[in-house]
Amino acid sequence: MKLPKDFLNKVNNLQIKKIEPIIKAIRAIGATAYLVGGSVRDLVLGREVKDIDIEVHGIGIEELEKILKIFGPVSLVGKQFGVLRIHHLNIDWSLPRKDSKGRKPSVIVDPEMTIEAACRRRDLTINSMALDLGELETIVDPYGGLDDLKNKTLRAVDEKLFAEDPLRFYRVMQFISRLGFKPDKKLNEICKSMDLTQVSDGGEIARERIYEEIRKLCLKSNRPSLGWRWLKEIGRLDELFPELGVLVGVKQREDYHPEGDVFEHTMQVLDAAATLPVAAALPVDLPENEKFIIMLGALCHDFGKAAKTDNEGKSRGHDEAGVAPAKKFLHRFTRDSSLIRSVCKLVRYHRMPLVLVEQKSSLKAYKRLAVKLAPEVNFQKLYLVAWCDIRGRNPKGHEPLKDGFKSSDKILNAFLENIEQAKVERGPEEPVLHGRDLLDVIEPGPELGRLLRLAYDIQIDEGVVDRDELRRRVLEVSV
Repeated sequence: MKLPKDFLNKVNNLQIKKIEPIIKAIRAIGATAYLVGGSVRDLVLGREVKDIDIEVHGIGIEELEKILKIFGPVSLVGKQFGVLRIHHLNIDWSLPRKDSKGRKPSVIVDPEMTIEAACRRRDLTINSMALDLGELETIVDPYGGLDDLKNKTLRAVDEKLFAEDPLRFYRVMQFISRLGFKPDKKLNEICKSMDLTQVSDGGEIARERIYEEIRKLCLKSNRPSLGWRWLKEIGRLDELFPELGVLVGVKQREDYHPEGDVFEHTMQVLDAAATLPVAAALPVDLPENEKFIIMLGALCHDFGKAAKTDNEGKSRGHDEAGVAPAKKFLHRFTRDSSLIRSVCKLVRYHRMPLVLVEQKSSLKAYKRLAVKLAPEVNFQKLYLVAWCDIRGRNPKGHEPLKDGFKSSDKILNAFLENIEQAKVERGPEEPVLHGRDLLDVIEPGPELGRLLRLAYDIQIDEGVVDRDELRRRVLEVSV
């Protein structure tokens, strides 16, 4: 299919000009280099291309490595998989391959595989296109990916191969959220019934692989809720993520939550989190890892309502009750204990920004809570979850409110003022008295630790920030 000139401009805006000598060297020995997969998809969609994948046909791994080394040091990031990388270029160079099924798939490299056959092994038609880097005016599109992009449709390339790889199910979920596309009828039917717990070697799909898809779903989506809503629509939410599924039908007080049940509220809160940090009033640098934690906190924050909601729609204690199901939910796709602790703290304390202000708590209450949050999270992250929580209350649609309720936003603004006044925005107040200040009279051990904790209590409760005064006070009660 011939492509318009602006497409060629997009291609040239990548690093293609930089690697033109490499492409020529590859073509000189009769091989062909193709831009493949998501790189082509995103170019057609006009999206930023961050990961450039080039597949080289008609050449062996040793020959490809020899050519690439002419242009710089080469990392064997996956020689057994046919993947190489030149150090100064963020590009993966691979060979066409066949993947065996199983928990630890083996790879068979086939340099003579046709590009049509190579495209066939991919999951969805929108990812099964290739661009010959020696002939930039034509896309190889044997399975109708361009039409599916135009129609915003997700369709399996090979239905049998698709059903054999459980990870592809989660990729559909991810692409629904990222692109806003809808699976066709046949793909939905496959996903409704395909086996997600067993693969050919009898093991379960690795949690780490599911984690990567959920991470992409969160960080690369404007509407991450779409993938979770799809799980509900095809009847697999309760099976795969029961902690989320149980929220469906849990009623809330209409005066507080006119949007509907807890599941609907949660989906809107999650989508609000996807707008961070731009939409929030707090100017804060938000690295991807921190944003992911906040988004998971938004997704899990009301898990406790399933157990704590009464007939009137009240849910006292749901924040504390939500910690256990949040752990179960997270353990389904990650072993990262730091991430789990961080998310669970956001769940446990997500109501505190409102509670502290409404109760007119003293600054020492803020300082004490900052200690409980540390070291995994801080008040800024807690604020952002609360900010999203307020916006998940749209009764007229499924998207979060662009503006929160004036009364709630007023409370959050007061919360920001208080944590700034208490100087605990990014973490707890630093202790004034340290162990070294007592070592001349107290040996290292339990007693030293007890006195340091006492000194910090006095510092927080009474505002004593003079080191000598703290030292005198705690030594008076030493045993």
